[in-house]
Amino acid sequence: MSQHIGSTEDTIVALSTAPGVGAIAVIRLSGDDAIKICNSVFKGKDLEKQATHTLHFGTIRDGEKVIDEVVVSLFVGPKSFTKENVVEISCHGSPFIVKQIIKVLLAAGSRLALPGEFTKRAFLNGQFDLAQAEAVADLINSDSAASHEAALNQMRGGFSEQIRQLREELIHFASMIELELDFGEEDVEFADRDDLKQLINNLLKVINALIESFDLGNVIKNGVPTVIAGKPNAGKSTLLNALLNEERAIVSDIAGTTRDVIEDEINLGGITFRFIDTAGIRETEDTIEKIGVERTQAQMKKASLIIYMIDLANDNVVDFNRDINKLENMGIPFIVVGNKIDKAQPELKAAVETVKGSILIAANTKENLDALKDRILEEVNLDNFKSGNTIVTNIRHYDNLLKTRNALQDVLNGLGNNITGDFLAMDIRQSLHYLGEITGEITTDDLLANIFSKFCIGK
Repeated sequence: MSQHIGSTEDTIVALSTAPGVGAIAVIRLSGDDAIKICNSVFKGKDLEKQATHTLHFGTIRDGEKVIDEVVVSLFVGPKSFTKENVVEISCHGSPFIVKQIIKVLLAAGSRLALPGEFTKRAFLNGQFDLAQAEAVADLINSDSAASHEAALNQMRGGFSEQIRQLREELIHFASMIELELDFGEEDVEFADRDDLKQLINNLLKVINALIESFDLGNVIKNGVPTVIAGKPNAGKSTLLNALLNEERAIVSDIAGTTRDVIEDEINLGGITFRFIDTAGIRETEDTIEKIGVERTQAQMKKASLIIYMIDLANDNVVDFNRDINKLENMGIPFIVVGNKIDKAQPELKAAVETVKGSILIAANTKENLDALKDRILEEVNLDNFKSGNTIVTNIRHYDNLLKTRNALQDVLNGLGNNITGDFLAMDIRQSLHYLGEITGEITTDDLLANIFSKFCIGK
């Protein structure tokens, strides 16, 4: 009898390695019948009689027809990723072979896994909590040292442990207030209100620090959108090429050469920066160039950091001061970079040096390029990350922390207004609910479906 789609009683199968041609591919099964199903199409040792964490060479067959020579890895539950019986079949990395092996496994009684279903089963079976499960996807998608470290810390439970401690302290007081409600007619007070107020204030300090860490967490996870802007021919494309060490952008002495935005990623100090070289900003009648200038201004408004380049040889102090005023009014962090230091006009050079944190470079010879990289990293402020503090990188966690803070603030307001225990208990329960949603102690089917649908199939 077939199980309901998505049932945890099914044995599931999926390709776990990246699709496409490769030296090997790994096909994973998980479920009570994983070993039995694989054994039915495997010729070699009897897999159902083998110990956990063992490897076995043999062939996968469709009837008498050999599909491929394989190595089968056995993980007998609960000593596996999902805590169920798990089999991983390492075969040759041909898409045709993979398709044929999965086809015979489906015919033998398994079904195709849903996106993220292996990790979802690990969560449902108590292998880790929801925040740790989400970190698995972040770890797979990490593309820099910082995002890798943040995901690994979360997967190992660093963030979850902090949330658990917050909940435990709240649960203690919640139970005391609930006890008061049971003795409502006797007017007794088991939960000291001053102690509760101190606890809430302490919790708010921790939660505020976690909320504030999200700006850095978002940078670590998604990179820093950084716009290189300035007048035409200031050396923007030359700087981008110097940072990339390749001829990515068109470099020419003709003003207005870059007529659109050019984007590339660079890793500095373990952080990914999405550098965008833009069309020069100037008044122009050229229709195509005009579109480029408009796109530049749009990109600048979306940036987290602006590198504003000044042509020390050809710009003037009046225009420079006007540009700095505009940048300050945008409210976006910016670094002023004076380019062509070897040809600098003394007055303009002096004006650039008065701007805090400005850097003088020669992009064509890469002079002072390392100092500029250090200056860019300063803007990210990695001190919190390097000190080992927990960093929030997930928008769902951030949203729940904001809701928790609001609910705790309601508790404080209630204490200040001497409201009754039943209303206090309601606000505390609300705080516990939001914290519990982060780690999965409180879940709904819709929440789980939303989270795991974003995973790749096979994980």
